[in-house]
Amino acid sequence: MNSLFKQKRADHNIVVPSLSQRRFYGHGLPGVKLEALSGKLIAVEGADGSGRSTQITRLVEWLEGNGHATVQVGLKRSTLVSEELNKAQQGNILSRITISLFYATDFADQLENIILPALRSGFMVLADRYIYTLMVRDMVRGMDEAWVKNLYGIALEPDAVFYLNVSPEELVKRNFAKNHSLDYWESGMDLGLSRDMFDSFLKYQALMEHQFKRLQATYGFKIVDAHQSADAVNEVLRNEIESLLVR
Repeated sequence: MNSLFKQKRADHNIVVPSLSQRRFYGHGLPGVKLEALSGKLIAVEGADGSGRSTQITRLVEWLEGNGHATVQVGLKRSTLVSEELNKAQQGNILSRITISLFYATDFADQLENIILPALRSGFMVLADRYIYTLMVRDMVRGMDEAWVKNLYGIALEPDAVFYLNVSPEELVKRNFAKNHSLDYWESGMDLGLSRDMFDSFLKYQALMEHQFKRLQATYGFKIVDAHQSADAVNEVLRNEIESLLVR
């Protein structure tokens, strides 16, 4: 679906553009009438183990129970490249630029073919991670920030963005409890931070957290303390989204 990012206030409030103020972060996609996008785009960011997917599921149930049609998107869900990206990652041999462009293609396909049509139809689009995770991953890997921002200049600015923040130490516990292992890429093993995956995971997630908080100062998304119970986190998200829906 359907550059340089415009700076937002450095606070912890949700940025909620009105329909007349809808905008792309950069050059966008040609031929898109922003005023026709009557739906809402909500992004939930956070590392594996932050409770992100659980919160998306709860929000979908809540929104649909209140009469709102929903659509979900996320990383590696494009029918165009998701299968190929999964296969390529299994070999752990992709260059940083190649994997960055793979993910950018995955996002662009979903933007053009899922997100924008759904918004035109008035749907609530919930993104289980959006461009911020992709940008942070690239910057942690030493990619040029201006290049990364230009790459995602096609992205539509969401109506609300939440970052579920969990310490690296807690993320380790949650990932082991769920999967009994750590993921190669989520541990940043390709960066050579440490030969020990546990140590590499802690270092990599600390770098990711730092970059997310740095981006928050520019884009003003909501940082949510996800050390709380799932119920407490969900209450925060629902309260914020309720205020968005009445605008």
